[in-house]
Amino acid sequence: MLLKAYFDGVCEPVNAGGHCGYGAVIFDGDKRLWEFSGYIAPSPQTSNNVGEYTGLLSILEYLKAQGLQGHAITIYGDSKLVICQMWADPNTGRPWQMKGGYYLPTAMKTQKLLREFPNAVGRWIPREENSLADELSKRELLKRGV
Repeated sequence: MLLKAYFDGVCEPVNAGGHCGYGAVIFDGDKRLWEFSGYIAPSPQTSNNVGEYTGLLSILEYLKAQGLQGHAITIYGDSKLVICQMWADPNTGRPWQMKGGYYLPTAMKTQKLLREFPNAVGRWIPREENSLADELSKRELLKRGV
């Protein structure tokens, strides 16, 4: 298996406090293995970072449910915050600290689950290279007229 995954999150029409969407997709080579779009209703605790982290978390939960924790996987996202907190800043080789924010509970849950994936690597990509996950993150918002 050659697993690649992409995630994204959004909060509209305001960040923070808006409608939160998240999307994720996993490929085995060129074959689309799984995709998902999710929604979190507006609250004072919604933000784009909550969406980003929930997108990554959905990938890890799916892989765990399939028993794929030991497989090599490269996970791509356009959130430097998520990639650098969960793996490391490519410039320093050290993870960024999680200092707080609405995303913190989801980030901590994601970090805990990520420990079960010793062969997972995170890579930051520019937004234009993350168009499929971006589309999936907005799908549920569009269904709701946001």
